[in-house]
Amino acid sequence: MQSFAISALSRRLSRKLSLNFFHRQVFKKDNDVDVTDPSVARFKPEGLDALCRSTKFTRKELQIMYRGFKQECPAGIVKEDTFKEIFAQFFPQGDASTYAHYIFKVFDQDHDGSISFEEFVLGLSVVARGTVQEKLLWAFSLYDLNGDGLITRDELVDIVSAVYELLGKAVEPTISDGTAREHADSIFQKMDANEDGVISVDEFMDACTRDENIKKSMTMFDTVM
Repeated sequence: MQSFAISALSRRLSRKLSLNFFHRQVFKKDNDVDVTDPSVARFKPEGLDALCRSTKFTRKELQIMYRGFKQECPAGIVKEDTFKEIFAQFFPQGDASTYAHYIFKVFDQDHDGSISFEEFVLGLSVVARGTVQEKLLWAFSLYDLNGDGLITRDELVDIVSAVYELLGKAVEPTISDGTAREHADSIFQKMDANEDGVISVDEFMDACTRDENIKKSMTMFDTVM
């Protein structure tokens, strides 16, 4: 992998985390469902209105997603173990558990160990329909493992290693732990513009927006229902 880790990962996740793919593979429901059917699980109108304002989904899209969410998660939340099981289905050639853990943490905004429907659609709205800037900010929060607003060298090594584990046999030649660290070190050196030993959000955004491969890969997340 010669380019920044998020570029390579984005190309694989663009289809797998797109709204259409998630609907078909995880919820396995009909997008043409009649939302007026009384058997369809309903989201509280006030909650629906709020999500319409805070996401880039329509009312009907949210109703459809809520129906599928409740079918798969009757309790109304997704625990990390379940999330990892779902995520693993998308990457059978590798070990997705570590990267799924990092993704889960970003979706779990209140850090209560579960993802609610609201958290799910708020995160998916950014991944699926956000601007390049919004997606890069989301990616920064993913890479900033301890949430202190900075990316350290060790955090970058952990993320790059998780990406290689995720891709597994899809990466040729086989990547060693040393290679992952070398790759992370190379990325870190390019991004740490002021050489203070950490990557700030401004440095991250600047480096990514100047790299056309990264910008292009981020736009591949765009999807239309």
